Amino acid sequence: MSSTRLDGRKADQLRPITFEAGIAPYATGSVLVSFGLTRVICAASIEPGVPTWMKQQRIPGGWLTAEYSMLPYSTLERKSREISRGKIEGRTVEIQRLIGRSLRAVIDLQKLGQNTLWLDCDVLQADGGTRTAAITGAYLAARLAVQKLLDAKKLTENPLIDSVAAVSAGIFGGQALLDLNYIEDKDAEVDANIVMTGRGQFVEVQGSGEETTFSHEQLLSLLALSQSGLKEISALQTAFLTQQLLKS
Repeated sequence: MSSTRLDGRKADQLRPITFEAGIAPYATGSVLVSFGLTRVICAASIEPGVPTWMKQQRIPGGWLTAEYSMLPYSTLERKSREISRGKIEGRTVEIQRLIGRSLRAVIDLQKLGQNTLWLDCDVLQADGGTRTAAITGAYLAARLAVQKLLDAKKLTENPLIDSVAAVSAGIFGGQALLDLNYIEDKDAEVDANIVMTGRGQFVEVQGSGEETTFSHEQLLSLLALSQSGLKEISALQTAFLTQQLLKS
Protein backbone atom coordinates (compact mmCIF):
# COMPACT_ATOMS: atom_id res chain seq x y z
CA MET A 1 0.00 0.00 0.00
CA SER A 2 1.34 3.40 -1.02
CA SER A 3 2.72 5.95 1.47
CA THR A 4 0.45 8.80 0.45
CA ARG A 5 -0.67 9.89 3.89
CA LEU A 6 0.34 13.29 5.20
CA ASP A 7 2.14 11.80 8.19
CA GLY A 8 4.08 9.35 6.01
CA ARG A 9 2.25 6.22 7.15
CA LYS A 10 1.14 3.46 4.85
CA ALA A 11 -2.59 2.89 4.46
CA ASP A 12 -2.51 -0.14 6.75
CA GLN A 13 -0.20 1.35 9.39
CA LEU A 14 -1.18 2.33 12.92
CA ARG A 15 0.06 5.51 14.54
CA PRO A 16 2.70 4.99 17.26
CA ILE A 17 0.88 3.58 20.29
CA THR A 18 2.17 3.87 23.85
CA PHE A 19 0.84 3.12 27.34
CA GLU A 20 1.97 4.66 30.65
CA ALA A 21 0.71 3.15 33.91
CA GLY A 22 0.00 4.96 37.16
CA ILE A 23 -0.86 8.31 35.63
CA ALA A 24 -3.65 8.82 38.21
CA PRO A 25 -2.24 7.51 41.51
CA TYR A 26 -5.52 7.75 43.47
CA ALA A 27 -7.39 5.54 40.98
CA THR A 28 -7.34 1.78 41.52
CA GLY A 29 -5.74 1.44 38.07
CA SER A 30 -4.82 4.03 35.46
CA VAL A 31 -3.16 4.36 32.07
CA LEU A 32 -2.22 7.22 29.76
CA VAL A 33 -2.80 5.87 26.25
CA SER A 34 -1.42 7.59 23.16
CA PHE A 35 -2.40 6.92 19.56
CA GLY A 36 -0.06 9.31 17.81
CA LEU A 37 -1.00 12.79 19.05
CA THR A 38 -4.24 11.59 20.62
CA ARG A 39 -3.73 11.15 24.35
CA VAL A 40 -6.34 9.90 26.82
CA ILE A 41 -6.14 9.27 30.57
CA CYS A 42 -8.11 6.15 31.48
CA ALA A 43 -8.72 5.50 35.17
CA ALA A 44 -10.53 2.60 36.84
CA SER A 45 -12.05 2.92 40.31
CA ILE A 46 -13.95 0.37 42.38
CA GLU A 47 -16.86 1.48 44.54
CA PRO A 48 -18.79 -0.78 46.92
CA GLY A 49 -22.43 -1.25 45.93
CA VAL A 50 -24.40 -1.38 42.69
CA PRO A 51 -26.95 0.93 41.00
CA THR A 52 -30.42 1.18 42.54
CA TRP A 53 -32.08 -0.41 39.52
CA MET A 54 -30.00 -3.57 40.05
CA LYS A 55 -31.07 -3.76 43.69
CA GLN A 56 -34.72 -3.20 42.79
CA GLN A 57 -34.61 -5.95 40.17
CA ARG A 58 -32.52 -8.18 42.45
CA ILE A 59 -29.88 -8.67 39.78
CA PRO A 60 -26.86 -10.48 41.24
CA GLY A 61 -23.24 -9.46 40.68
CA GLY A 62 -21.66 -6.09 40.08
CA TRP A 63 -21.78 -3.37 37.46
CA LEU A 64 -19.41 -1.56 35.10
CA THR A 65 -19.99 1.92 33.75
CA ALA A 66 -17.95 4.60 31.96
CA GLU A 67 -17.66 8.36 31.72
CA TYR A 68 -15.88 10.27 28.94
CA SER A 69 -14.91 13.89 28.56
CA MET A 70 -12.73 16.12 26.44
CA LEU A 71 -10.74 18.58 28.51
CA PRO A 72 -11.04 22.23 27.45
CA TYR A 73 -7.46 22.35 26.14
CA SER A 74 -7.63 19.04 24.25
CA THR A 75 -8.50 20.71 20.93
CA LEU A 76 -6.98 23.57 18.93
CA GLU A 77 -9.79 25.88 19.98
CA ARG A 78 -10.79 25.77 23.66
CA LYS A 79 -13.72 23.44 24.22
CA SER A 80 -15.99 24.66 27.01
CA ARG A 81 -16.80 22.17 29.75
CA GLU A 82 -20.17 20.50 29.32
CA ILE A 83 -21.07 21.24 32.93
CA SER A 84 -20.82 24.97 32.18
CA ARG A 85 -23.35 24.51 29.35
CA GLY A 86 -25.74 22.71 31.66
CA LYS A 87 -26.04 19.51 29.64
CA ILE A 88 -24.01 16.62 28.25
CA GLU A 89 -23.60 16.49 24.47
CA GLY A 90 -25.17 13.63 22.59
CA ARG A 91 -21.74 12.64 21.27
CA THR A 92 -20.41 12.32 24.82
CA VAL A 93 -23.34 10.12 25.89
CA GLU A 94 -22.83 7.94 22.81
CA ILE A 95 -19.12 7.45 23.53
CA GLN A 96 -19.68 6.75 27.23
CA ARG A 97 -22.17 4.05 26.33
CA LEU A 98 -19.82 2.59 23.73
CA ILE A 99 -16.96 2.34 26.25
CA GLY A 100 -19.27 0.72 28.79
CA ARG A 101 -20.66 -1.81 26.27
CA SER A 102 -17.17 -2.66 25.07
CA LEU A 103 -15.86 -3.42 28.55
CA ARG A 104 -18.99 -5.24 29.69
CA ALA A 105 -18.51 -7.60 26.74
CA VAL A 106 -15.32 -8.95 28.35
CA ILE A 107 -16.18 -9.02 32.04
CA ASP A 108 -18.06 -11.53 34.15
CA LEU A 109 -20.06 -9.20 36.37
CA GLN A 110 -20.94 -12.05 38.72
CA LYS A 111 -17.27 -12.34 39.68
CA LEU A 112 -17.08 -8.61 40.41
CA GLY A 113 -19.23 -9.04 43.49
CA GLN A 114 -21.49 -6.27 44.77
CA ASN A 115 -19.20 -3.59 43.40
CA THR A 116 -19.26 -1.00 40.63
CA LEU A 117 -16.23 -0.58 38.37
CA TRP A 118 -16.05 3.00 37.13
CA LEU A 119 -14.01 3.82 34.03
CA ASP A 120 -13.20 7.51 33.56
CA CYS A 121 -11.70 8.49 30.21
CA ASP A 122 -10.47 12.07 29.86
CA VAL A 123 -9.04 13.32 26.59
CA LEU A 124 -5.88 15.38 27.10
CA GLN A 125 -5.19 15.90 23.40
CA ALA A 126 -7.46 15.07 20.47
CA ASP A 127 -6.15 14.19 17.02
CA GLY A 128 -8.76 11.68 15.89
CA GLY A 129 -9.76 8.33 17.35
CA THR A 130 -10.41 9.48 20.91
CA ARG A 131 -13.16 6.90 21.49
CA THR A 132 -11.06 4.01 20.19
CA ALA A 133 -8.07 5.09 22.28
CA ALA A 134 -10.36 5.37 25.31
CA ILE A 135 -11.66 1.82 24.90
CA THR A 136 -8.15 0.45 24.42
CA GLY A 137 -6.83 2.25 27.49
CA ALA A 138 -9.93 1.59 29.62
CA TYR A 139 -9.37 -2.15 29.33
CA LEU A 140 -5.79 -1.76 30.55
CA ALA A 141 -6.85 0.44 33.47
CA ALA A 142 -9.53 -2.10 34.39
CA ARG A 143 -7.06 -4.99 34.24
CA LEU A 144 -4.59 -3.17 36.48
CA ALA A 145 -7.37 -2.32 38.94
CA VAL A 146 -8.57 -5.92 39.01
CA GLN A 147 -5.05 -7.14 39.71
CA LYS A 148 -4.75 -4.78 42.66
CA LEU A 149 -8.00 -6.16 44.08
CA LEU A 150 -6.86 -9.74 43.50
CA ASP A 151 -3.57 -9.06 45.26
CA ALA A 152 -5.45 -7.53 48.18
CA LYS A 153 -7.77 -10.59 48.34
CA LYS A 154 -10.78 -8.36 47.70
CA LEU A 155 -11.61 -10.48 44.65
CA THR A 156 -11.17 -14.23 44.49
CA GLU A 157 -11.28 -14.58 40.69
CA ASN A 158 -10.36 -12.38 37.75
CA PRO A 159 -13.67 -11.18 36.30
CA LEU A 160 -12.10 -10.15 32.98
CA ILE A 161 -12.58 -13.04 30.54
CA ASP A 162 -10.85 -11.46 27.54
CA SER A 163 -9.16 -8.26 26.42
CA VAL A 164 -10.78 -5.61 24.24
CA ALA A 165 -9.45 -2.87 21.98
CA ALA A 166 -10.73 -0.54 19.28
CA VAL A 167 -9.46 1.22 16.19
CA SER A 168 -10.81 3.53 13.51
CA ALA A 169 -10.74 3.04 9.75
CA GLY A 170 -12.15 5.03 6.86
CA ILE A 171 -12.16 5.95 3.22
CA PHE A 172 -10.14 9.10 2.61
CA GLY A 173 -9.31 10.31 -0.88
CA GLY A 174 -10.84 7.13 -2.24
CA GLN A 175 -8.45 4.92 -0.26
CA ALA A 176 -9.14 2.67 2.73
CA LEU A 177 -7.00 3.81 5.68
CA LEU A 178 -6.38 2.47 9.18
CA ASP A 179 -6.34 4.57 12.37
CA LEU A 180 -7.37 7.98 11.06
CA ASN A 181 -5.87 11.14 12.48
CA TYR A 182 -7.93 14.33 12.74
CA ILE A 183 -7.18 15.66 9.25
CA GLU A 184 -8.18 12.35 7.68
CA ASP A 185 -11.16 11.86 9.98
CA LYS A 186 -12.77 15.26 9.39
CA ASP A 187 -12.70 14.88 5.59
CA ALA A 188 -13.22 11.11 5.32
CA GLU A 189 -15.86 9.92 2.86
CA VAL A 190 -16.54 6.94 5.13
CA ASP A 191 -15.78 6.66 8.84
CA ALA A 192 -15.80 3.46 10.92
CA ASN A 193 -14.93 2.37 14.45
CA ILE A 194 -14.33 -1.30 15.16
CA VAL A 195 -14.22 -2.91 18.62
CA MET A 196 -12.86 -6.45 19.01
CA THR A 197 -11.81 -8.82 21.75
CA GLY A 198 -8.33 -10.27 22.04
CA ARG A 199 -9.70 -13.58 20.70
CA GLY A 200 -10.83 -11.81 17.54
CA GLN A 201 -14.56 -11.54 18.24
CA PHE A 202 -16.39 -8.39 17.17
CA VAL A 203 -17.99 -6.36 19.95
CA GLU A 204 -19.21 -3.46 17.84
CA VAL A 205 -18.90 -2.24 14.26
CA GLN A 206 -19.85 1.39 13.63
CA GLY A 207 -19.68 2.71 10.09
CA SER A 208 -21.26 5.58 8.19
CA GLY A 209 -20.92 7.41 4.93
CA GLU A 210 -20.20 11.09 5.38
CA GLU A 211 -22.47 12.58 2.70
CA THR A 212 -21.76 9.56 0.50
CA THR A 213 -22.29 5.81 0.29
CA PHE A 214 -19.86 2.89 0.33
CA SER A 215 -19.77 -0.49 -1.32
CA HIS A 216 -19.70 -4.01 0.10
CA GLU A 217 -16.09 -4.31 -1.08
CA GLN A 218 -15.12 -1.09 0.69
CA LEU A 219 -16.76 -2.31 3.90
CA LEU A 220 -14.81 -5.55 3.71
CA SER A 221 -11.57 -3.63 3.16
CA LEU A 222 -12.23 -1.51 6.25
CA LEU A 223 -12.96 -4.61 8.32
CA ALA A 224 -9.79 -6.33 7.08
CA LEU A 225 -7.67 -3.28 7.90
CA SER A 226 -9.24 -3.03 11.36
CA GLN A 227 -8.77 -6.72 12.15
CA SER A 228 -5.10 -6.54 11.21
CA GLY A 229 -4.57 -3.38 13.27
CA LEU A 230 -6.42 -4.76 16.27
CA LYS A 231 -4.21 -7.83 16.34
CA GLU A 232 -1.24 -5.48 16.67
CA ILE A 233 -2.94 -3.43 19.38
CA SER A 234 -3.91 -6.56 21.32
CA ALA A 235 -0.28 -7.72 21.22
CA LEU A 236 0.83 -4.31 22.55
CA GLN A 237 -1.72 -4.56 25.37
CA THR A 238 -0.49 -8.03 26.29
CA ALA A 239 3.16 -6.94 26.33
CA PHE A 240 2.34 -3.90 28.46
CA LEU A 241 0.33 -5.89 30.99
CA THR A 242 2.96 -8.62 31.20
CA GLN A 243 5.54 -5.97 32.08
CA GLN A 244 3.28 -4.26 34.62
CA LEU A 245 2.09 -7.42 36.32
CA LEU A 246 5.64 -8.65 36.72
CA LYS A 247 6.30 -5.53 38.79
CA SER A 248 3.38 -6.18 41.15
